[in-house]
Amino acid sequence: MAAGVAAWLPFARAAAIGWMPVARAPMPLPPKKRARGGDGLILLNVSGTRFQTWRDTLERYPDTLLGSSERDYFFHEDSSEFFFDRDPEIFRHILNFYRTGKLHFPRQECICAYDEELAFFGIVPEIIGDCCYEDYKDRRRENQERIQDDQENEQSVELVSADVSVRESMWRAFENPHTSTLALVFYYVTGFFIAVSVLANVAETVPCGSAQNRLEQTSCGERYALAFFCLDTACVMIFTVEYLLRLLAAPSRFRFAKSVMSVIDVVAIMPYYIGLVMTDNEDVSGAFVTLRVFRVFRIFKFSRHSAGLRILGYTLRSCASELGFLLFSLTMAIIIFATVIFYAEKGCSGSKFTSIPAAFWYTIVTMTTLGWCCDDVTTTENRSSSSSSSSSSSSTRIRSPTTPPPPEPPPPPRHLQNTSSTSSLCANTT
Repeated sequence: MAAGVAAWLPFARAAAIGWMPVARAPMPLPPKKRARGGDGLILLNVSGTRFQTWRDTLERYPDTLLGSSERDYFFHEDSSEFFFDRDPEIFRHILNFYRTGKLHFPRQECICAYDEELAFFGIVPEIIGDCCYEDYKDRRRENQERIQDDQENEQSVELVSADVSVRESMWRAFENPHTSTLALVFYYVTGFFIAVSVLANVAETVPCGSAQNRLEQTSCGERYALAFFCLDTACVMIFTVEYLLRLLAAPSRFRFAKSVMSVIDVVAIMPYYIGLVMTDNEDVSGAFVTLRVFRVFRIFKFSRHSAGLRILGYTLRSCASELGFLLFSLTMAIIIFATVIFYAEKGCSGSKFTSIPAAFWYTIVTMTTLGWCCDDVTTTENRSSSSSSSSSSSSTRIRSPTTPPPPEPPPPPRHLQNTSSTSSLCANTT
């Protein structure tokens, strides 16, 4: 009725003051009062914050607490309201679900508290809207991983051996160096040797001039082999002592040995010990050089000393599905365009695309906008050719890999042109 009065009240006021004549036709009847189910409005008191809604709004979902007769257990006759000792901030979103039929996830709220409120009111979280479901799923997965890590740490602390206190203090010193001065010193010492080892691995490849009776350049690693060997030995000894102490103090040695950081530690120090027992035979020297490449994994030891690198690792692990889909999409595009290039160049005699895999590398560098700079390539191992192709969402253009014509010689400078013209004139005059 209030809506009907509000509709014709401005016309009545205008007619009363003479702005417009009174209409000859009768005024429209006010809308009839719609009968709502039950007793009409319901007052909900959630920890002192009162909410008011219609009864049939709640009864749209009879499988929930507020939509069923179970809510009568929370009714207070003195105040004639339903009282719930719950979180009023999250209840706003729950009541909005009853009104609109769409459940949203508040990003600023705790995921555990949100799940508890949904479970209390009998609402399943699977009906969260598409706009919020991805955020809810990511927050819930991160929370489950965090809870699992906490449970593993709590279980690992439960030790029954006699040296519980010593091992526990050592493990806490490794995991949190700020617990004691000795742990902090060991923390900085290991970090220093990690930096020295990485820099030495880079510096030994720098050319240091030619050696005696040799014309070609030699690297610093070959010229000062003894100095680099002593430096590498010192670094490996520190890394070995650190690994053994961590293995000794770990609450669960098996879980520590199969962890990612433990594998990185072993891979970083293993090439040194293999090189000590390996002979100078030429057949195995190439394998040893290849094995020395694994020393670069020492740079990953910085993740123990940097919280930012650990956060980056957790971020990549949480985004593994999205990154996998991106890699899958890129692989599909590479196969498609490599196939198109191969069959387009199949009839050319000078084509370097001998197979579809041979066109993979060219497709990769083209799609990733790296480009290609080499013109004279005759080996298939380089995975390149002198052709160019560009792909877009609407078209693909392919040009045959022909050798470009030699550029025309540049014209002579202007002062030489003037000199030659003057000479010809002099000759004609003579």
